[in-house]
Amino acid sequence: MVSTINDNPFSLEAMYQPYEFFARLREWEPVHYNEQYEVWMVTDWEHLVWVTRHPEVFSSSVFARDTRPPNPPIDEDDMEIYNYIRKWQVSRFIQQDQRRYNSEVSGPDHVDMRRVMHGYFTPKSMEMWRPLVQSAIDELLDVVEEKGRMDVMADLATPLPLLVIARMLGIPDSDRPIMRRLAKDLRHLNRTGPDRMGPLSQSVQNLQDYLGPLVADRVASPKDDLISVVAEGERRGIFDRDQVINNVMLLLSAGHETTINLICNGTLAFTQHPDQWANLRSDPEGKTVRANEEALRYDSPVKSIQRIAMEDIELGGQQIRKDDRVRWFISGANRDPKVFDRADDFDVERYPNMHVAFGSGVHHCLGATLARLEGQEIFRNLANRFKSIELEIPAEQVEYDQLIGLRAVESLPVAVTSAR
Repeated sequence: MVSTINDNPFSLEAMYQPYEFFARLREWEPVHYNEQYEVWMVTDWEHLVWVTRHPEVFSSSVFARDTRPPNPPIDEDDMEIYNYIRKWQVSRFIQQDQRRYNSEVSGPDHVDMRRVMHGYFTPKSMEMWRPLVQSAIDELLDVVEEKGRMDVMADLATPLPLLVIARMLGIPDSDRPIMRRLAKDLRHLNRTGPDRMGPLSQSVQNLQDYLGPLVADRVASPKDDLISVVAEGERRGIFDRDQVINNVMLLLSAGHETTINLICNGTLAFTQHPDQWANLRSDPEGKTVRANEEALRYDSPVKSIQRIAMEDIELGGQQIRKDDRVRWFISGANRDPKVFDRADDFDVERYPNMHVAFGSGVHHCLGATLARLEGQEIFRNLANRFKSIELEIPAEQVEYDQLIGLRAVESLPVAVTSAR
């Protein structure tokens, strides 16, 4: 079917007015084929959850199985670089989910690889990091309170999760700015520019060069850190060396990038809904957990994730063929009025809240507990400290990085009024 409405997920409308954009697609055709990018777009909650819970049909092994040229297209001269990027992607544990469903696939799969790290991310284990999170927030907000303002991105949302994941991995504090710069360059994977492979591959190479010696050290002499946990997978024959390095890279990037977006997007939502800020402030200890879940739903840190069809299947009245590209959009599903009453309202007391900000099924976000902990502590401390948080620019002037996978502001200048 030829589209009669804007269905371009890279359009300015999709970047700056995503909820209107995805609502229109969801109402018109919740499972929709985008001709330009040759991808099925899933925008409603019901079908998104079905796709996430059936990896035997919709596989995460996109880079291992999709042999077609990239779309959006890249420069023809960069195809060799693209093959390097494919190899890097395939080595990450989230790309390995087929051995249990396909007798032709051998070796460790996603579940085996995930188990190497899963014990580190249990709720009990993550609670051990709460004191560090609390003390770091106190230090950051002391400076904010004294100045009466902040750029949420630069002064709070970036330094906190970057500190935590660096400490978890055992990366020196002095190297955190370098790690942030290199990890941010990985965003080129989510962009449209035909020249995006060059800066992406350079960032991957730089991170591999930096992490390689740290991994070698932990394989030889394990320490009490997350790199050593992943390196244990090599000693057990589940990972090879490249897989250890590249999965540490994944944990570094995912371990702070999405939490940055949660903190920024949630704070922006509160500036636009002062009644909900007052509601949270009336009982920060009692209301923060639900408020954080609503921030995750209302303006989710991750917008979309891609899969590849393993067989012919009908979904939402559409015939999807084997090897078709499929992309689910959390931004559409989390505002689905069939699931959420007053779906477009920001309500810090919303319950139940069956959002899919962390995905669902076997690929449910490994670091969800950590992201929740950091978000809860941020919003609780902000509510205890400040009577008001006001955006210093019109909301329409907030700039977003133009990514298909992440909902990421460039900066977020706010003024705060102390409650003390």
